[in-house]
Order: sequence, then structure tokens, then C-alpha cells
Amino acid sequence: MKRRGTIIILAIIVVSFTLGIRYIYLKDKADPIVYKTQQATTETIVKKTVATGSIVPKEEVLIKPNISGIIAEIFVEAGDVIQSGDLIAMVKVVPNISSLNNAQNNIRGAQTQVETAKLAFDNAQTIYNRQKDLFDKGVISANEFDTAQNAFNQAQQRYKQEQVSLRAARQNFDIIKTGTTSGMGASANTEIRATVSGMVLDVPVKTGNQVIEANNFNDGTTIAIIADVEKMIFEGKVDESEVGKITENLPLEITVGAIQDVTFDAILDYIAPKGVAENGAIQFEIRGTLNKIDTTFIRAGLSANASIILARADSILSIKEALVQYDPKTLAPFVEVEVGEQKFERRDVQLGISDGIQVEVKSGISKTDKIKVWNQLKPGAKFGGR
Repeated sequence: MKRRGTIIILAIIVVSFTLGIRYIYLKDKADPIVYKTQQATTETIVKKTVATGSIVPKEEVLIKPNISGIIAEIFVEAGDVIQSGDLIAMVKVVPNISSLNNAQNNIRGAQTQVETAKLAFDNAQTIYNRQKDLFDKGVISANEFDTAQNAFNQAQQRYKQEQVSLRAARQNFDIIKTGTTSGMGASANTEIRATVSGMVLDVPVKTGNQVIEANNFNDGTTIAIIADVEKMIFEGKVDESEVGKITENLPLEITVGAIQDVTFDAILDYIAPKGVAENGAIQFEIRGTLNKIDTTFIRAGLSANASIILARADSILSIKEALVQYDPKTLAPFVEVEVGEQKFERRDVQLGISDGIQVEVKSGISKTDKIKVWNQLKPGAKFGGR
């Protein structure tokens, strides 16, 4: 009885095993892998890396006052296009009491010097006139007359110099008190004028604001920022992992998020020799000069992306990089080319530039060859094998 039970169990196992083998065989027979093929195409492949940054003027000029005071009037606003020498603002001078007193003392000192020089001049003139009369009568020698004439000329020159010093002291007093003086014209310190031509990007002061001139302890108050908006540059940063791939004079393709469907050409002309740590990574500053812009106006400070063209190949034979296989031992690239119905042979290929999707094929296949899609999924299969 016990032996009979064992036989029944073994029979059940054999039948189950046979049915399982038959099920797997029928399933594989009903669902074979039919490999698809693709052919090479003629493409333009561009290998590039991307840097983020912004568009800024190549040069910005900060306009600062020549004297401290209060803004009395502003004649421009951001967006105005002005020429060098145009009036930007007027400053009302608030004189410094200490400087004013020093200027007054300088006037008094200069007046004293003028009076002293005038007395010396009058005395030298009297002696000169007397010596001239004596020389004309032949009483004194020519040497004595020359000495008197030389003393007269020196006294006259000294008197004129002291008069100039007094006039300068008075002008300095007027400048300290009012910011201008007679004879200055357009160069008056109270008139703030543009030093370059361009567009006014910003006017960070308002009427009534106090401004100070640049000195050893302060950069001075900026009244306006002017730049030539036709000379713009891309200013951005690249990661340390990419900086070794780029060199100066590489072409850039600039895209601005605020300007749709427009690409601007530029040339990479600066790569920082030193990186800066930002968010745990080392970043290197780069700058690229944009080619002349004809009609599109780019506002300063707009965010932009720069595609740095590392390499480019036009109209070359290429295939999708996913079609390429690599020998497990030599790592040599190859593809499988169809030679019959679902029959393939290995072809070694020489690859060129790649953009991560398409790769250049320099040799090994032709445009008519049908290349096996070796990593395709079975029909109905899903990722994960279920």
C-alpha cells in the first residue's frame, strides 16, 4: 500500500514537469523575438556643454558727482539714450564750514601777498624811473641801469603772480560755496554730465537725495549708470567637471528665456583662471562677446543659457548610439548587420563625434546596411520584466 502511494506521487511529479516544459516551449514558440533594424542617416552632430548666466553690457560707466551736495534736478531716466556731455543732473552745493573758513583765510592771505607785492612793485618802478633818467643823461653806467631794470621786471612779475593767486583763491571760495564760479561754463561742478554715450540703465538717486564726491575713504555716490547696449556679453559659470573641456575662442549659442525662438551667436573670450566654491562645487566664471545684434533688443541682466560648441561635424554618416555594442574583452565598438532573414553578422566600426544620441560612423558600414536593434524589448514586455 505504501509502495503504491509513492508511485502515484512520482507519477504526479513527472506529469507536472512534462506539462511545465511543454508550456515553456509553446510560449517561446508562440512569442519569438523578431529583431527590428535601422539604417544610418546623414546628420549634423554638435557636441556641446551648457553654462548658465546672464546678458550684461560689456562696459558700464558709473557717473559720480565732482562735489558733495543735494540733487536739485534730474534730467534723464532709465532707458534714455544720451550722448557724451549731455546734462544728467544738477547738484545744489551744501558748503562745508571748515572748508569755507579755510578758503576765506586763503583769500585773506592772498590779499596780503598782493599788497606786499604791490608795494615792492611801486618801489622798484620808482627806482627804475630815476635810474632811467640818470642813464639817459649819462650819469650812471649801463650796468647800474640794467640792475634797476631787472629788479623792476622781477617785482612786476611777482605782483602779477600774486594777483593770479588771489583770483584763484576767490574762485576756490566760490566753488566751495556754490559749486561753480565765473568762467567755468559747462564744467561747473554743479552740472553732472555724461562722460560716455549710451543708454541710461539706472538712476539710483532721486531729487533731494544727498550725494558725496569720491575721496580716499568713499567711492562716491552713483548718480547714473550708462552702458552701450549694442556691446553685450554673456557672463556665466561652468562646473569644474566641464572647464577642462573648453578653451577660449570656442563658438557659443546663447538662448534667452525671455526671448523665444531666437539664438544669439557669441565667442568665448574669457575663462577664469581661479574657481569659486558655490554650493559645494567649484565654479569658473566665463564671458563671451555677442555678435552685433541687428533688431532684437536684449535688456541688461536677462537670464540666459550658453551652449558651448566643443565639436561639430556637418553632413556625416551617423547612427543612434544605442545601436552600438562593445566587445566585453577589447571594448571595441561593433554593430550587427542583417545579412539574411533575421540573420546578422558582426561589423567592427570606427566611431567619431557623439552628442549622446547620435554618433558619427567613420568606417565599417554603409548607408544601406540594416543594423540590428539588439536591445529591444519583447512584444508586450514591460520594464522590470513584468
